[in-house]
Amino acid sequence: MTQWPDDDVILYDGVCVFCSRWVRFVATRDAAARFRFTAIQSPYGTRLAQAFGIDPNDPDTNAVIHGGVAHFKSDAALMVLGALPGWRWTRALFVAPKPLRDTVYSLVARNRYRIFGKFDACFVPDADMRARVLE
Repeated sequence: MTQWPDDDVILYDGVCVFCSRWVRFVATRDAAARFRFTAIQSPYGTRLAQAFGIDPNDPDTNAVIHGGVAHFKSDAALMVLGALPGWRWTRALFVAPKPLRDTVYSLVARNRYRIFGKFDACFVPDADMRARVLE
């Protein structure tokens, strides 16, 4: 298991419209400002992705570093949602078999640009969120 020194970091595809909306969704609901964010296209995000075997040029998952350990696909999404006020109920979804959860996750991930669109460049967070972005 690969360890990472920073904690509660969400690695996301910065040109993916859906992924960028996910980051905004989390940032808005994360009242304690627990999570920080890094686009896979940033130098920090690329290093993080490579450390965990994610191709920065063709990412097929987001990742969340929690407790120094990386979590991927549906585990990552549910871990983040379960930490947000009002969304703790999503922890119950961990009872669904991981292969089923990850199949649904992968289906959306594979088609995210076609379904939701793609930015020409990484989205730029607003001033309030800027302090939580690792580049």
